[in-house]
Amino acid sequence: MDQDFRGKLLSMLGLCFVLIMVALDQTVIGTALPTIASDLNGFDLYAWVATAYLLTSVIALPIFGKLGDEHGRKPFVVVAIILFTLASMLCGASFSMLQLVVSRALQGIAGGMLITTSFASVPDLFPEPRERLRWQVLFSTAFGIANAVGPSLGGYLTRYWGWRYVFFVNLPVGLLSLYFTWRHLPKIRHKENPPSPLDWQGAVLVAAFLSSLQLLVEWLPAHKPFFELALLGAIGIISLFMLIRWESRCDNPILPLSMFSHRSLAPLFALSLLMGFCMFAVMYYSPLLFQGGFGLAADEAGLLVTPLAVSITIGSIINGRIVTRMEKPNKMLYIGISLFLASALFLIQVKASTPHGIVASIMTTGGLGLGLMMPNITLFVQACASRMELGVATALLQSTRMIGGMLGTAIVGVLVSNRYSANVDKSLADPQILVNKNLEAKFELLHRNASLLVAKARLTLVDAVHHSLWLVVLLLALSLLGAMFVPPISLHRREHD
Repeated sequence: MDQDFRGKLLSMLGLCFVLIMVALDQTVIGTALPTIASDLNGFDLYAWVATAYLLTSVIALPIFGKLGDEHGRKPFVVVAIILFTLASMLCGASFSMLQLVVSRALQGIAGGMLITTSFASVPDLFPEPRERLRWQVLFSTAFGIANAVGPSLGGYLTRYWGWRYVFFVNLPVGLLSLYFTWRHLPKIRHKENPPSPLDWQGAVLVAAFLSSLQLLVEWLPAHKPFFELALLGAIGIISLFMLIRWESRCDNPILPLSMFSHRSLAPLFALSLLMGFCMFAVMYYSPLLFQGGFGLAADEAGLLVTPLAVSITIGSIINGRIVTRMEKPNKMLYIGISLFLASALFLIQVKASTPHGIVASIMTTGGLGLGLMMPNITLFVQACASRMELGVATALLQSTRMIGGMLGTAIVGVLVSNRYSANVDKSLADPQILVNKNLEAKFELLHRNASLLVAKARLTLVDAVHHSLWLVVLLLALSLLGAMFVPPISLHRREHD
């Protein structure tokens, strides 16, 4: 076997284990989250288990994207694997919802490092887009393995072993990824001049803006004191103004503003933002719909979510086989968005009586749409960005997706909670109660007509999730329009060197 080929193969294998670890963590927790919130008695922090991870990830992405461009990516991949594995152990050892949220925030920092450095390592190894796409089949396979087993594994572990093992499962995968990346991933650095100092002022302003934005999204519908809301809004506006002003003058900005005005990159970043919102909203709240609304067990809900995850991989593999042969690869964006839009529309019509085969078909359609769309957004961005800024461009792409996911889980969570709590008995105002295995038996102690109240509460939760998903449908319709602003992309050459 050619030594160069062997080195690239083992390097990609290490990066695949990294992707499996991150993807597995995201998919298993979605199924387990309702049970976790019930066990730790913290539905008020339900959304924060996801948003804490997303918030710290999105802050870490541009920082380590820039550091990877300046210093090479291998050191950050290795450190991030170690940190992610340790943070996973802390999540599994949590005894309160607040402790879990803090541990997830630490895990998010490592996750942000892993995402930006591992994805940017692929064009380092394979500069030519067509060759890169062929090798990315390994990424699609790894992602598919994690997504295929993730929801079902999360449900199985939650039901038979306990939800803590949902996090402990990252330990063996982390050790495998550490071994292969440490031994075989080359340290590649494109810049010949010494590394420039990091734009720490820009990093602080990014963190301040995103943190205030997230808190404002969470607190505004919760009727927090006006002074606190006004203060957060002021911090966000001032931070954004100062960030734009500083980055436009900085010699080595952490966020090159020119990328946001680039005719090819700007609409792709916008699509990534919208897709992140819609994808995370569906992935995090469909398990709540199936468990709390339909009364299914965690493993049963996992089986319904699994087709979404598996089909993302199938769609990615199909996409890799045909997109490089298309004269106008932009068409794949329209196909992918349309399929995901159809899936969201059908999901709104799903009821507890809907056959599980139909539900699985709906989730499969959504997964195929994501698989035909998300890899192309990444490929298009890397084809348009200069080689010296691959890390920053990849980080910005992942950042916009994470910001979208952060907003999606928070906003949809608030919509679901408000609509549900306003229409149920006060004793059932917390949706986490509906996930309890022995709900009706325990509820009989307080109410004689427990069965009727619980049935009404489940219907109310289903209605709340369905109404919230209309926002996803609207944003997907806007995404179809937004795809029209993406200029024709060529995969036969790079636009910039």
